[in-house]
Amino acid sequence: MAGSSTSERAPTAEGRRPGPLIVTEDAGLLDDLLRLCAAAGAHPQVYHAVPEQRASWDAAPLVLVGDDAAARCGGATRRRDVLLVGRGLDDPGVWRRAVEIGAECVLRLPDAESWLVDRIADVAEGSGRRALTVGVIGGRGGAGASTLACALAVTAAREGRRTMLVDGDPLGGGLDVLLGGEQTEGLRWPDLAASRGRVAGGALEESLPSLRGLRVLSWDRGEPVAIRPEAMRSVLAAARRRGGVVVVDLPRRVDDATTEALAQLDLGLLVVPADLRAVAAAKRVADAVGTVLRELRVVVRGPYAAGVEDQWVADVLGLPLVGQVPEEPGLMAALDAGVPPGDSARSSLGRFSAAFWERALAEESAS
Repeated sequence: MAGSSTSERAPTAEGRRPGPLIVTEDAGLLDDLLRLCAAAGAHPQVYHAVPEQRASWDAAPLVLVGDDAAARCGGATRRRDVLLVGRGLDDPGVWRRAVEIGAECVLRLPDAESWLVDRIADVAEGSGRRALTVGVIGGRGGAGASTLACALAVTAAREGRRTMLVDGDPLGGGLDVLLGGEQTEGLRWPDLAASRGRVAGGALEESLPSLRGLRVLSWDRGEPVAIRPEAMRSVLAAARRRGGVVVVDLPRRVDDATTEALAQLDLGLLVVPADLRAVAAAKRVADAVGTVLRELRVVVRGPYAAGVEDQWVADVLGLPLVGQVPEEPGLMAALDAGVPPGDSARSSLGRFSAAFWERALAEESAS
C-alpha cells in the first residue's frame, strides 16, 4: 500500500487553505491525528507512505510522520516542518529515525496533544501579520471610552480593514447596542466566557454578529457572566491571528480577565474628559493599567474646563498625547436613531479615528 492515499477520509474543499500531510498506517494513531486536526480546524491529506507525487510532500505546510512510517519516508526530500509522532516512543531508536527523515522534533501522544493542536491550527489559519490590537479605557465613568472604541472600529471597517470589536466590560450595556445590532444573531460573551484552550480564529469570526462591516463580540442583556482569564486570552489570541485590527473596550477595574486583555494589546488609549476630577481619577487608572501595559497614551475629550489643556492633562498623567476629541453635536440624537459613533467620516469622531489609524498603522509598518 506504499504511496497510496487515504485522503478521502478528510477531503479538501476548493479554496481551502492546505492542511497537514499525515503519513501513517497505524489506525489508532491516525484516528488521534485526525481528531487533533479537526480540533484545529485543519483538513489533512493522509498517506501510508511518501506520496508518489512528490509535490504533495514538498508543498504541504506541515508533515506529520507516524513512528510506524518513518522507515518508509527515509528517501523523501529533506524539508522543514516535519514532525515524527507516536503514541509510545520509549524506543531509543526513535531519535535515529527522526534524524533520518529530517524531523525537527519527536512528539508523544497524548502528552503533546495541546502543543500539536496549536501547531496544526497555525497551519490552518496561516501565519500572517497579527492584528494591530488597540484597547480603549475610560479615565473615569462616563468618559466616552465605549463611544470612541466603536468609532475606531466603524472607521477601520469603512476604510476596508478586517475589523473586530471586543466588549471587555460586562457592565457596559453591550457594544452591539451602540452599533444598532442588539437583535442580530451571533455569539455573545456568555457563549464564550468559559472557553478553555485554543479558539479557532476563522470559526470565531464567522460566529460573531456582523455589524457595519465589522465583527463584534458583545454582551447580551442577561445576568453578567464572569469572563475566565483563559477565555479572554484564547478569544483575543484568535482574533489577533486573523489580522487587520482589533479594538477592545475595557473596564477601569483591572481584574484577572482585564489583565489578560492588557497583555495582548499593542497600544492602549486612556480617554480623559478635560476637567480636574477626571484627571485625578484617570491617574489612578493609568497607574493600575501601566503595571501591565507599557504603551499607554491619552486622549482628551472636550468640553474643556477653565485652565485645562490637552497637553497639560498628558503631562500630569505622564503619558504621550494622542490628541483631543472635541464635542460632537447631535451624537446622542444620532445614537437614538441607530447611527453608530464614527459612522460619518466628516464627524469629529470620524476624523479623529481616521487620523489615529493612519498614524498607528504607519508606526506598525515601520516597526
